Amino acid sequence: MPDMSASASLAMTHLVTLAELDEDKVTPGVLGFIVFAVMALAVWALMKSMTRHMGKVDFKEAPDPETRAAGGEQAKPGQG
Repeated sequence: MPDMSASASLAMTHLVTLAELDEDKVTPGVLGFIVFAVMALAVWALMKSMTRHMGKVDFKEAPDPETRAAGGEQAKPGQG
């Protein structure tokens, strides 16, 4: 079985020589933009889905226990 580490290091040496790396100027490049764009689209899709699901929720608030104990009368503002 051939030594895989030697072939991997040889392949990396060839890839590094193809990319001219300037240590003073490093940018995210195209791959960074693609990753950011995919993440932004995923967040947008999740927010749209959440909005749709929250629109289906029918929330009815439970009556106040103090109101129920007072015989159904509404509590007046400022009391209590």
